[in-house]
Parts: sequence; C-alpha cells; structure tokens
Amino acid sequence: MDATLHDRPALLRALRHPSLALGALLTLVLVGAALLSFVWTPWPAYEMDLGATLAPPSAAHWLGTDAYGRDVASQLLVGARATIAVGLIAVGIGLSLGVLLGLLAAARGGWVDELLMRVADFTFAFPALLLAIMLTAVYGPGMVNAIAAIGIFYVPTFARLTRASAQAVWAREYVLAARASGKGAARITLEHVLPNIASVLIVQATIQFALAVLAEAALSYLGLGTQPPQPSWGRMLAEAQTLMFQAPLLAVWPGVAIALAVLGLNLLGDGLRDVLDPRL
Repeated sequence: MDATLHDRPALLRALRHPSLALGALLTLVLVGAALLSFVWTPWPAYEMDLGATLAPPSAAHWLGTDAYGRDVASQLLVGARATIAVGLIAVGIGLSLGVLLGLLAAARGGWVDELLMRVADFTFAFPALLLAIMLTAVYGPGMVNAIAAIGIFYVPTFARLTRASAQAVWAREYVLAARASGKGAARITLEHVLPNIASVLIVQATIQFALAVLAEAALSYLGLGTQPPQPSWGRMLAEAQTLMFQAPLLAVWPGVAIALAVLGLNLLGDGLRDVLDPRL
C-alpha cells in the first residue's frame, strides 16, 4: 500500500507531462486503428468499385476512393498494420541483437570491444535503403526484406548506445563492490548493468520506432516494401503522385497518417526521456 502511494505522484506527474500525454494518445490511436481493422472497416480494403473511382469524401466513403475505387479510410486502417508490424519487428531485431552486442562489448572490453565496434562502423556504411535495394535484388521486394533491412541497420545503433551506457554503469561503486564480492560479469550485467540502462533503451526504442515508420513508408513508396494488394501508407502516396490535380486529397490522407504516427512516437519518446531520466 505504501509503495502504491509512493508511486502515485510519479504516475500523476507522467500523465501531466504534455509531450508524454499527447504522444501516448497519438500512439494509442495508431495502435487502435490497426487493431480495429482486424474486426471492422467501413468497406473491404481490397474491394474495387470501378464505377466509383476518385470519388470525393462522402457519407458512403468518408475519405473518398482511389483510382481503383477502393475506400481510402479502409486502406488507411489496414495500412496501419504494416506500419506497426514493420516497426515492432525491425526495432525488436535491432534492440535484441544490439543490446546483446553492446553488453558483451562493455563487459569484455579489449579486443572483443574493438572488434564489435568496428563491425558496427562497417554496418553503418549500409543504410536501410541501400540494404533494402541489395535484398530486393537477391530475393525480390516485400515486407520481410524491408523489416530485415531496417532491423539490421538498427543493430549498430543500439549496440553503440548500450555499450556507452553500460560502460558508465561498470565504473560505478556498486558494480565495483559486486565484482569484489566475487560476482561474475554475466551476473553483474543482468543484475546491475541492464536494469540501470533499461530506461535509456526504452526511450531509444520509441524514437527508432518513429524512424522505422518513415523508413517503411519510404521503402513502400519506392516499391521495395509492402507489396500489393496489402495496403501501405507509403504506396498510397506513390499511387496518388500521378493524381495530384484530379484528386489531391489522395496524397493528403496517408501523408497526415504518417506525420501523426511519427509525431506521436517522437513525443512519446521525448516524454519518456523526461520522466525516466532522474537528471531531468
């Protein structure tokens, strides 16, 4: 009971943080849209009605229809699935592998640290777009290749952050005391290092999620990401590019969706940083 009362001011302070509150709200809308699309959409997202192409917003089609007569609102809802799936899996790949390598580098030091950091530097030379092009040339375009490209690019990002944060913790007095008591490097890493850098990793993962949303949209826009008939916000922008004069709203809706998703995740990351970092 005392612990609950003690944590309540911190929870209220977090909820009153403007960036955190707005970011959490926009992120919940994104997740809610993706979940809602599994059980309901205004129209079937894949259904084409050639008699109602490029229809303006109306009571029947809230955001209008595209060049194939597909309902834009339904495509936006279903497209949120790809956005979240690519972001979650890509960030999960980068986070899991990057944290593991960063903790190993900080714990072992020496040639292990030097080797892992040089491999990370080498990986930085291949941005997500270049990796996606390479994978597409070998395996063809698709969501899996986009996830792999973004995830591989995130590994050195998390590895460097984890290494730097972990090295600072390894120099603390309580870690030195743990080493003096006979604890091994693996046990110290799990009991002392990882819990003390978890907040930094959570904030970084949230920010990288926002960048993954942009990367997925960019790859789909170029035809390297999510493939038809699966709706994608990036491909909706690409399809609307040639129809800017006939139906300019076709480019507005996915653009606004991408902007709000990225804004929400960035605000969430900034808010979490302010709340979780005791120095702030």
